[in-house]
Amino acid sequence: MRRLLLLTMPLLLFGTVAMAQAPEETPSACLAMAERAGVRTASLDKPAPYRVAANEVRARGEVRITYVSHATYLIESGEGVRIATDYAGFSGEGPLPDVVTMNKAHSTHYTDFPDPGIATVLRGWNPAGGAARHNVTVGDVLIRNVPTDINRFGTFEADGNSIFIFEMDGLCIGHLGHLHHKLAADDYAAIGRLDVLMVPVDGSWTMSQSGMGEIAAKLHSSVVLPMHRFRTPIERFLEQIPDFVVERRSEDTLTLSARTLPKQPTVILLKGV
Repeated sequence: MRRLLLLTMPLLLFGTVAMAQAPEETPSACLAMAERAGVRTASLDKPAPYRVAANEVRARGEVRITYVSHATYLIESGEGVRIATDYAGFSGEGPLPDVVTMNKAHSTHYTDFPDPGIATVLRGWNPAGGAARHNVTVGDVLIRNVPTDINRFGTFEADGNSIFIFEMDGLCIGHLGHLHHKLAADDYAAIGRLDVLMVPVDGSWTMSQSGMGEIAAKLHSSVVLPMHRFRTPIERFLEQIPDFVVERRSEDTLTLSARTLPKQPTVILLKGV
């Protein structure tokens, strides 16, 4: 019996070590009800080649957001992970983004031929059918999505669009994509807290400006960044959220951190919007 115990002890010890070294899931800090979102964190097999250039080092915890065009913002995390939203082949000057997100409503929101140098391509729809489900970690960024439907001008496609949420440096950043309809309670629960909200304000190709204003007010984000405006007067959207402060910037870039978020909900209009 003693000999049997001595032989089995190494196996027991090895099993204990293996269990201790198993990777833990990274929980979302922005979700109001994580269980209802029904997603899990999955690390990428190959890390993206992210880095902060020597002349671009920012204070720890700072995120940089640049308006590129249409519905494309370039988001850069504190560690230098570069993310382009609703990417249609162009992400502005500088190196390729490490991550791109895309939506299917129009060709100005996606490309079938993303640059092969982009390590992570996340489509807001599932080409195989059903809803797209993304929950991946790239560097210091957790990226997940909440599917919504395409339903505009007589065209309906379930789960053809996604709201993408980016969690980094203590901030929760959401991009509504090409949103066509109001959000249900389950959607708000799956989105969770959003400190920064990127919202289309055209009022025609996406949903109405009053509808977008309602979503912005319900999410109560500290910063709202309009996009997808065309020639629509921005004042029509601003009228829908009269309690928000409005800042008009002469630059196309802003730098934010969890410590420097405005105390009152603020719409920030970057150059070019």
